[in-house]
Amino acid sequence: MKTKAAVLYAINKPLKIEELTIPDLKSGQVLVKIVYSGICRSQLNEIQGLKGQDNYLPHTLGHEGSGIVEAIGEGVSKVNQGDRVVLTWIKGEGADVPSVLYKKADGSIVNSGAISTFMSKAVISENRLVKIPSEMPLREAALLGCAIPTGAGIVLNNLKVQSGNSVVIFGVGGIGLSAVMAASLMEATPVIAVDVFDYKLKLARDVGATHLINVSQEEPLETIMRITGGRGVDYAIEAAGRRETMENAFRAVRDSGGMCVLAGNLSQGERISIDPFDLIKGKQIIGTWGGETDPDKDILKYIHLYQAGKLKLDELITDTFSLDEINKAIDMMSKGQNVGRCLIDSF
Repeated sequence: MKTKAAVLYAINKPLKIEELTIPDLKSGQVLVKIVYSGICRSQLNEIQGLKGQDNYLPHTLGHEGSGIVEAIGEGVSKVNQGDRVVLTWIKGEGADVPSVLYKKADGSIVNSGAISTFMSKAVISENRLVKIPSEMPLREAALLGCAIPTGAGIVLNNLKVQSGNSVVIFGVGGIGLSAVMAASLMEATPVIAVDVFDYKLKLARDVGATHLINVSQEEPLETIMRITGGRGVDYAIEAAGRRETMENAFRAVRDSGGMCVLAGNLSQGERISIDPFDLIKGKQIIGTWGGETDPDKDILKYIHLYQAGKLKLDELITDTFSLDEINKAIDMMSKGQNVGRCLIDSF
């Protein structure tokens, strides 16, 4: 059995579309027909070599998507053939099978991890799958593999935002917009969106932001302090993956309990600078691992919210490309030309 896949052969080079042979399923593995895959900045960082030396080239990519189960390996009990599933990099229940080896026609090997989604069919570890209701659209379901669990998870799991809390989100791509939606859902106020692109800020307003700050036109910290009466916000979320925004996010939170959560990724070796006296004054800073999501519970919770009209997943999807067009999609993302989440349609 064959699959089409986008393969990374070298850092900072376009992905190559290859036909690969699918190996026999091992215990704990599942063969999934990929219908939609989201492109996350984490993949851009990997393609651009910002995560450091890549010891697994050539390899497949993608860690967020949706699809339909075609076959299951021995011992798999979580899903069955024909089930519709979300594919997520966040580990859930089930077997953890960390790697897959595909072969090209010449017999050479292409590496893959427990999950890859820039493919037409993929062998996936059981614990990276969540079965979803048949009525949930697979297009919107693809966002539940990374963008929503990370962004909304920060708000609901890490910070446990409540009505009346003030929140600022630096960077309103897929994860930042998900955080905006969740903060609005919890009736936080104000919900401040910070970015450099007006078209992203407009979408942030459409999904729940009460205030917008374009950093190319105004100084963000001064504006945040003005909005909050000089107090600072209760919570800041950094989803842009830039040193300056991480530092500003920490400075933006109030003394005596204000918390900053870092979700963005810097290049390997890059550092941020904070004033330790801010820590003495009670400001806090933490990281997050996928919004501390329990995928088997939280993804179904987000589906219920979507079906109730409380999560605007449709509005987050602003660009869709075929698998053959994936390099065009990656180029757009790297230039900041997409607004929300970009999807690859592999169906």
